[in-house]
Amino acid sequence: MKSFYLTDAGKVRDHNEDSVIIVKNAKNDYLMAVADGMGGHSAGEIASSIAISYLGKHFNDTFLDMSKVDAVNWIRDSVREINTLIFQYEKDHPESKGMGTTLVLAILTKDYILFGNIGDSSGFAVQDGKLKKVTYDHTLVNLLVSAGELTKEEAKEHPKKNVLMKALGANDPIDVDVFDCDMNISQILLCSDGLTNMLDKDQIERVLLGDTDIEDTVIKLIRKANNRGGTDNISVAYLILEEGER
Repeated sequence: MKSFYLTDAGKVRDHNEDSVIIVKNAKNDYLMAVADGMGGHSAGEIASSIAISYLGKHFNDTFLDMSKVDAVNWIRDSVREINTLIFQYEKDHPESKGMGTTLVLAILTKDYILFGNIGDSSGFAVQDGKLKKVTYDHTLVNLLVSAGELTKEEAKEHPKKNVLMKALGANDPIDVDVFDCDMNISQILLCSDGLTNMLDKDQIERVLLGDTDIEDTVIKLIRKANNRGGTDNISVAYLILEEGER
C-alpha cells in the first residue's frame, strides 16, 4: 500500500481552508479524508480542522476489528459528533457564525472499502484502468440534474454550481451518504472541488495512470489545477493498492 496527500492554497485565495489526512491504525486499516471549509474570519479552516482532527484521533482510538455494518455506523456517528463540535465552536465563538465544511472519506480494510461524503468534495476509485466517481455531490445543480431540469453540460457552467445543499455545520441533524465500494480496485482518490472544478475526470484519469511515482502524481494534479486558474484551495488524498492486497 502506498499513500500520499497534499493541500495547496491555489492561485487566488489568500489562505487555505482545506484539511486532509491519511492514517493507518494498529490493524493496518486506512482512513482517508478531505474537508473543504467555508466561512469568514478563518472559520472555514477551523471547521475543516475540527472534522479532520476528530476523525484521525477517533479512528486510531476506536476503529478496531469492525464489521462492515459497524463501520457504517462508526462513520455516521463520527459525522454527527463532528457536526456537534462545529456547532458548539460556533456557539462559543460568535464571530465564526456561518462556518462549515464538506467532508469526503474512505475506509479501507482487508474485508471492505467504504466511502462517505457530505457536500461537494469527491471520492473516486480506479477499476480496470478507468477512473470512476463513487460519491454524489450535494449541490443545487446536481439536484436539478437528477430532477431532469438541467443537463450535465448545463450544470458545468451554471452560475450556482457551487451552491451546497448539505454541509457539516450548516445542517442539523446531519446525515452522511455511505457507499460500499467494490474491493477489486487499484487506486482511491479523494479531493476537494478545487481539483474537480479545474480538471475533468478524463484529465485526472490521465495523470493517475501516468508513469510517475505517487508523490509526483499528486503534485502534478495540483500543478495542473493551478495552471488552469487555481481559483480555490486544492486538496488531494491518494492511495494505491499493491497487487495482492485486495
